[in-house]
Amino acid sequence: MRSATTVARPFAGVLAQGRRWVRREAVLGPLLVLPAFLYVGLLVGFPFLFAIYLSLTDATTGNPYGAFIGLRNYAEIVQDRVFRQALRNTFLFTLTAQAAVIVLANILARALHATRRGRGVVLFLVLLPWVAPVSLATIGWLWILHARFSIVDWLLWQVGLLPRHTNMFWLGRPDLAMLSVIVVHVWRMLPFATVVLLAGLTSLPRDLLDQALVDGAGFWRRLVHVQLPLLLPILSVALLFGTIFTFTDMAVVYVLTRGGPFDTTQVLSSLAFFKGIVGGNLSVGASISLFLFPVLFATAVLMLRLARRAEVA
Repeated sequence: MRSATTVARPFAGVLAQGRRWVRREAVLGPLLVLPAFLYVGLLVGFPFLFAIYLSLTDATTGNPYGAFIGLRNYAEIVQDRVFRQALRNTFLFTLTAQAAVIVLANILARALHATRRGRGVVLFLVLLPWVAPVSLATIGWLWILHARFSIVDWLLWQVGLLPRHTNMFWLGRPDLAMLSVIVVHVWRMLPFATVVLLAGLTSLPRDLLDQALVDGAGFWRRLVHVQLPLLLPILSVALLFGTIFTFTDMAVVYVLTRGGPFDTTQVLSSLAFFKGIVGGNLSVGASISLFLFPVLFATAVLMLRLARRAEVA
């Protein structure tokens, strides 16, 4: 019995020392972060590095490894007319959609914040576009904007803005097709930005708002000098996620127009899919998908720094 106790004491001491060592902040913090780091590394890091490898080769679906060719793929896609068109469309699509989302989300979030009765029901309806599967929701818009049976055209007939039995062909005309894609994407992203801004409005310090109201500040003065500076970190986060989602989104374009008519709604994400997966040219598809990575990375860093400075100030 004594021998067993004598043997167990050193192990108990070692175990206690190990527990104290693990509980140290410098050790416990990295240990807790390690699973998330491994998950992100395997889920994002490996595909990203493999995409870089593909973009530097001549890989295809028949030869997924290919031979090293350096930056030749990037030089070729820059000279491609369709790629330049898709690049312009991507910036137009992103900037226009995000500007509309931020403005509409501010209006909707303020309306919801001022509403007391029935806010839960309205918030549920607002969230429906976000929680619905994107492909299914976009198919619904495909029916709404149908070339012959569009309900939008029918409503325009009823109010006299469109001659009867004429159609706008929303997805068949280059100017209206891009407008339709932007409208559908704004409808999809609006709930996310609204919920984020509504949470920000709810967390604003009430004493500052009351003090500005007592000092005689009107609506616009309170908005510009009090609310917007306090909401700047949250606005930056909403804009950052919305920009990344919009730059990398291809579901709306793929379901509605397939990039047409005449590539006028083609964006980089959809072009990478058509070139790399449908066309079988993996290296070109990877090059197109990676083309905007430096821009997105710089945008993310700038927005996060802006949010941090605003939060500190």
